[in-house]
Amino acid sequence: MEAYHNPMSIPFAFPFCTASITTGTTNSMQTSSPWMDTRIWSRLPQRLVDRVIAFLPPAAFFRSRSVCKRWYALLFSHNFLELYLQVSPRHHWFLFFKHKSPLDNNFIYKKGSANGNDNGTSTEEGYAFDPDTLNWYRLFFPLVPPGFSPASSSGGLICWVSEEAGAKNLLLSNPLFGSLTPLPSTLRPRLFPSVGLTVTNSSIDIVVAGDDLISPYAVKNLTTESFHIDGGGFYSKWGTTSSLPTLCSLESGRMVHVQGRFYCMTYSPFSVLSYDISTNYWCKVQAPMRRFLRSPSLVESKGKLILIAAVEKSKLNVPRSLRLWALQDCGTAWAETERMPQQLYLQFAEVEGGRGFDCVGHGEFIFILVRGSDKALLFDFYRKRWAWVPPCPYVRGNCGGNIGAQGGGGGGDELHGFVYEPRLATPVTGLLEQLTLPFQSFNG
Repeated sequence: MEAYHNPMSIPFAFPFCTASITTGTTNSMQTSSPWMDTRIWSRLPQRLVDRVIAFLPPAAFFRSRSVCKRWYALLFSHNFLELYLQVSPRHHWFLFFKHKSPLDNNFIYKKGSANGNDNGTSTEEGYAFDPDTLNWYRLFFPLVPPGFSPASSSGGLICWVSEEAGAKNLLLSNPLFGSLTPLPSTLRPRLFPSVGLTVTNSSIDIVVAGDDLISPYAVKNLTTESFHIDGGGFYSKWGTTSSLPTLCSLESGRMVHVQGRFYCMTYSPFSVLSYDISTNYWCKVQAPMRRFLRSPSLVESKGKLILIAAVEKSKLNVPRSLRLWALQDCGTAWAETERMPQQLYLQFAEVEGGRGFDCVGHGEFIFILVRGSDKALLFDFYRKRWAWVPPCPYVRGNCGGNIGAQGGGGGGDELHGFVYEPRLATPVTGLLEQLTLPFQSFNG
């Protein structure tokens, strides 16, 4: 199967911020300056110009395409994209989608439209957030058909899963390049399974787990299916590779990938589940202070699995707080790494009002979203800095009065967050053209 491309679509709307441009009478920036002499710049080798362009942030790159025909065509130049993959810096962004207030932790997504009217034929849209500049951008997904919801993300690709009960259809899309690549359907019928995706420059791994349909009216968390393809010529179609731990109450939603393992949460009682991709084996990881945690979330940050939760215990010797624990290399022990300053936590608790919160982590940043509110906090691991985030301007009423990565709340729209690394090119999707060849299912 070949990927579908929409080369004419421009994915970026203008950022919701204004940069003041001052003008004056000084001649220091006039073209008479030797540094701005067009005769010098016109003689730069084209390869050097391309290298400069490859370092541009994504939004600046798409604006630069309006300069000339050649720059416009760079998005489709194999030589430029190869250079881009070599030198372009990584950007640790976040991507959010609207959904209605969830029911039983299952997401019901809404189609967005540029004019604010929602209907069944509207183009899907997402809202990208750049934590370095605190800018919001609107991205469009015109090729995604109705009946699909975002389920996971990795390496610049968004994984969409079919909403209808039954064997799941999955799509991989790159919103910057405007591509959409279908995957084979899963083997087992499911309702709202957990989906994990990890993408490198040479491989794709996908895991779909839980919510097995054992009858038209009942589901049970029983099995795991996996999909793998890599540049070394090895590929395996969907196969039931592992059974879930018995009596686990798997949370329907995304998984977090850290160093060859997928992690997700289970409730009643609360614990963390770990799935080893290489051995196809599930195991439980005991969570710290699990009886006193509220609104726990799992995120990846700097190659570590981070558990974030509010600690609440009436007889605790320390004040209530929001804490971060990192899973140690042994895979079974946790160590507390950060704690929200108490004064900030009091402000946060007042805003949160017991509604709960959810978190998304990417690189050195962790995005903490308050359910039922347009308030969010950003934590920078490197700078050890907490900051309030400006609300998303592209959702009605500044996120419709509700913003959250998962979980309850009243009516209205909320935002469900994913990690996002904007990339102009994702050559690994070219491997999926091998899907036209006969597959041999892998069953472990």
